[in-house]
Amino acid sequence: MNWIEFSIHTTQEAVEPVSNILHESGASGVVIEDSSDVDRKWDGAEDEIFDLSKEDYPEEGVIVKSYFPDNTFLTETVEEVKKSIADLRLHHIDLGNNKVTLTEIQEEDWAHAWKQYYKPVKITDTLTISPTWEDYVQDSAEEHVIELDPGMAFGTGTHPSTVLSLQALEQAMTGQEQVIDVGTGSGVLAIGAAKFNAANVLALDLDQTAVDVARQNVLYNKTEDKITVRQNNLLDQEAHQADIIVANILADIIIRVTPNAYQSLKPGGLFITSGIISGKQDEVKQALTQENFIIKETMEMEDWVAIVAQK
Repeated sequence: MNWIEFSIHTTQEAVEPVSNILHESGASGVVIEDSSDVDRKWDGAEDEIFDLSKEDYPEEGVIVKSYFPDNTFLTETVEEVKKSIADLRLHHIDLGNNKVTLTEIQEEDWAHAWKQYYKPVKITDTLTISPTWEDYVQDSAEEHVIELDPGMAFGTGTHPSTVLSLQALEQAMTGQEQVIDVGTGSGVLAIGAAKFNAANVLALDLDQTAVDVARQNVLYNKTEDKITVRQNNLLDQEAHQADIIVANILADIIIRVTPNAYQSLKPGGLFITSGIISGKQDEVKQALTQENFIIKETMEMEDWVAIVAQK
């Protein structure tokens, strides 16, 4: 079978919602080429990342590439994806150029294409994310390694919003916490919490495909004894009481889920929110304080913000 590469030139703000649309439309993988990655400083990871060439990246903005099987439904799928992406403007999301390019990819090039993009990346002082095919060797017994299969439309966990979430989790956790991961996607934050010695983690996602992917990644990382992955609409009708809730989702959805997050936290519990573009952070902070959360910390990376709030 041949594949069609669906490439869209967009903005950092639009990466997460565009990737979600592509995933829900049946894409079999997403590659993110962010112009800022070329000049980004990867602290302590120089020996763990492949060399980046400016020729492989856009001069500005982000190119998101996804892959669809070349079949009779392709034309209809592409048009639906274009419309869904265009509709993001209704939510005041800047799409930038929003230029779409379609390219045919031969089957024999498929597996090789993934491996040229993904290498182990050190996320925090004690955490590294590695593709499942890499034979990554830990630097020390204290280092945690998350193995992910990036060929499932969720990336490898190196997006700034994910990095901020993992860094906040690392700082917040002392061990044996009960954690909820809202909108788990690939399961990377749930797995990170388990690696940081959570007592148990409840990973929730509305999309069944995401649930299946997260469960597979949980098995890759041998954390199934700590993590339960379940289909659920955010925190709706969720009676589980947690020490920490982490949500790496869009700012507007964080605002919507904030009341339920407050109810689902134990007194003194932490609500770690990320996926917030910098221009939206004040709205999120206002929603948090209105629900009697106390803002403990604001973390920033590039144009992205994570907020740690306490009940």
